[in-house]
Amino acid sequence: MQTITLDRYDLLLLDALQRDGNATHTALGAVVNLSASQISRRVQRLNASGLVAGYAALLDPMAIGLGVTAFASVILERHGSTQSDAFENAVAVIPEVMECFSVTGDADYFLRIVAPDLQAFSELMMKRVLRLPGVAHIKTNIALQKVKQTHVLPLDHVAQPIRAQRQIRYAGG
Repeated sequence: MQTITLDRYDLLLLDALQRDGNATHTALGAVVNLSASQISRRVQRLNASGLVAGYAALLDPMAIGLGVTAFASVILERHGSTQSDAFENAVAVIPEVMECFSVTGDADYFLRIVAPDLQAFSELMMKRVLRLPGVAHIKTNIALQKVKQTHVLPLDHVAQPIRAQRQIRYAGG
């Protein structure tokens, strides 16, 4: 496990990078109130530490024809590493499954799925998802309206209590 010390500038920089990962160092410097060269050094350090997992362009699903978002609770027939591994490996190669979480509660897994329309969603569920290894039961919910969606992680817990610097432990993944 790696330990990195973050100061208030690092926190401001991480927040700014989450909001616009394509911003220039000069633009980030204006937000954080540091020079572009200081920003460059800090960005390199944050990237090298593993706190920044990567950079990506966030596409609008509706704009590219993915009008249906659904959430599926999956219950497996049996519980064990072999059953879970088979399910996880199979779900990992379905591009319409945007996220898959192993969860506590009534279900074993929770999936976020996108599809162009209800017909495509139905075919995906019937021909691929329901046939995944070990699936006993799936309950789906189709999103009617997006109320909130963000990729910006909260950083307030890192800044509290207010100190000039805060150390966090990061287990790279």
